[in-house]
Amino acid sequence: MKRLIALFGLVLFAAACAPQADRTTLPWENGKLAVTADGRYLQHENGAPFFWMGETGWLLPERLTREEADFYLDACRDAGFNVVQVQTVNGVPARNAYGKLSMPEGFDFSKIDAEGDEGYWQHMDYIVRKAEQNGIYIGMVCIWGGLVKKGLMNAEQAVSYGTFLADRYKDAPNIVWIIGGDIRGDVETEVWETLARTIKGIDRNHLMTFHPFGRTSSIYWFHNADWLDFNMFQSGHRRYDQTRGDGDDSAQASIAEDNWRYVEAGLGMEPRKPILDGEPSYEEIPQGLHDPSEPWWKAPDVRRYAYWSVFAGAFGHTYGHNSIMQMHSGDKVGGYGAVKSWKEGLQDPGFNQMQHLKRLILAFPFFERVGDQSVIAGENGFRYDRAIATRGTDYLLVYTYTNRPMRIDLTKIAGEQKQVWWYSPVDGSLQYAGTVEDGIREFRFEGPEGPANDHVLIAFDSTKNYLTEGQQSL
Repeated sequence: MKRLIALFGLVLFAAACAPQADRTTLPWENGKLAVTADGRYLQHENGAPFFWMGETGWLLPERLTREEADFYLDACRDAGFNVVQVQTVNGVPARNAYGKLSMPEGFDFSKIDAEGDEGYWQHMDYIVRKAEQNGIYIGMVCIWGGLVKKGLMNAEQAVSYGTFLADRYKDAPNIVWIIGGDIRGDVETEVWETLARTIKGIDRNHLMTFHPFGRTSSIYWFHNADWLDFNMFQSGHRRYDQTRGDGDDSAQASIAEDNWRYVEAGLGMEPRKPILDGEPSYEEIPQGLHDPSEPWWKAPDVRRYAYWSVFAGAFGHTYGHNSIMQMHSGDKVGGYGAVKSWKEGLQDPGFNQMQHLKRLILAFPFFERVGDQSVIAGENGFRYDRAIATRGTDYLLVYTYTNRPMRIDLTKIAGEQKQVWWYSPVDGSLQYAGTVEDGIREFRFEGPEGPANDHVLIAFDSTKNYLTEGQQSL
């Protein structure tokens, strides 16, 4: 009997140690991230595509305990996010949920590991490891821009801080470095250049970008910097008629929400570098940020920003929610009028609808996709009525926010006949619309017209099997 028990124990041990057939592959198992040769997208070393689906968890390191961080990162994983952007420090020093400081000895980090298990950087290490287990990259905004603007870190201190960060996280597989933090690149430029070059001098394993001020783009200052691997812009939180406080002096109210314009401008630069909207309007935040009596951005708005930028050619997108980004407890009114708790925010529709965009893009040949507005025949719509088109060799996708009739030039892709489908950004459902002959055709989804009635038209060469008749989701 003892021998049988021992054998049974060995079987259980072997089963526990054996690779699991249904285990999800972690992104970095495909190798490090790199920019594609054409400068449009990101891929892994083995050629696997990487579509950035980001979530804005700015105050995660400062406000959540380990148990709460587990809950949040699990929710991000389940909702399809593969990047979480954080403020690594939001103060000099910053303080975490356990009361531990990020810089107890200023910019001398030689004794930082004596802080104990709940120390600021030990807690950050835990968050990075937990995100790694969930297949999530941490986009580390090293220090918030306003702190540097106030003189709380100079170029010499940036060397000490950058060296510490790079040494600590250079071997973590799931780091993306983000310089800046809601600031123009022509403010304290020497500090940002020093911080970036210090980190890159030690860590060649991870990509790096710059997070700029609202309605500005990193292309304005750092496009040609050798440390900047991809561009990031912040389309911001203001609507068409709100311009006060914009960082971009050339911003016009008439085009203010058109985040697709930043994508087109970025991809028009030489040499080309990938670009994405790293901070669009947040779900559940007042339009214009500062007056809670203004209308609030809702799920349809965050969907529109996501599809507009990605279909224009962005390599991914970052979503945000007012309560989640500040990890608001919900016990009183938070910043920018936030009333929900961050956990309640995780249940909101916009947070849970971003995964449908990611699935859609990954369902078709990834690297051949380009934004191509010539797909839309004739005059396109204005503001919310504008349709945005993206295509590959034998497929095209067109996003409409208002469900107005669209004339689509099907000759832009291969195939004498095209299968046509409608895709819902709300629930990810598919609806087959039949097969049509090549040429310019008019399409409109059978439903109401007007803002927030968004759909995606899918058309592809009928000889392809990207979707099968009767398929209801991706």
